[in-house]
Amino acid sequence: MRIDPELPFFFGADSGLFGMYHAPASTPRRAVLMCPPLGQELIRTHRLYRQLAQALAAQGLAVLRFDYHGTGDSAGESTDVDWQRCIGDAVTAASELRSRAGVDRVVAFGARLGGSIALAAADRARLGEVIAWDPVVDGDDYVSALDGLQHALREDGDRFNQPRTHADVAEQWLGFDIGEGLRTQIKGLRVAPPNVPTLVLDSLPASAAPRWEHLLSRRGTVAAISPPTPWSDLRRLESAILSHPLIQAVTGRLTENA
Repeated sequence: MRIDPELPFFFGADSGLFGMYHAPASTPRRAVLMCPPLGQELIRTHRLYRQLAQALAAQGLAVLRFDYHGTGDSAGESTDVDWQRCIGDAVTAASELRSRAGVDRVVAFGARLGGSIALAAADRARLGEVIAWDPVVDGDDYVSALDGLQHALREDGDRFNQPRTHADVAEQWLGFDIGEGLRTQIKGLRVAPPNVPTLVLDSLPASAAPRWEHLLSRRGTVAAISPPTPWSDLRRLESAILSHPLIQAVTGRLTENA
């Protein structure tokens, strides 16, 4: 029987979650769940997530990319996105991946808030390991940074002939509608260390890098990636984030622990 290397499908309650399954050429022994970030960072990393999924599938791992409720091609509106539901969707996706791939060991990868979601879901999803790329560990700082970018974007003369009104963009973060509930949830976010091995891939500028020690406990490590990733560069908000060093770091880690 022919195996489609990239299979789109719907799953979960009422088949409301969208997934893209990347099947390896041979029977996999492990699987990788790719938890996406939210908003602008989701769009900017979409191509990289696909590149990474293809690279991992070429190494013999089964991979699932998916969208949370209210994001991407899943059911729901952007204002419906809920932090706890995102965590629950990651748990559901891990179960779906196990069933589809026929394996028990699942490693999760996530960038920014996707890394935070993977860390928060680790115990419930029975993850074997979490690889988090510049995860958000302090929601209050993250919200402040997004608010600052939103304010700068509103007054950016290179994009608009005249500043947009505050009312016009008050419920947005960089072009994405944001519900007050999700904003409050993210603002209060404090990521606790999971009870699984964790690798933090740090590509933040030295001046912006948080201290990761509280996140790692005794089962985690940090690896630096260069050059710094321009997550908060207003001039590059419309540019895809691509990182061959990131792909090499993740594929290398999973090859080491095969």
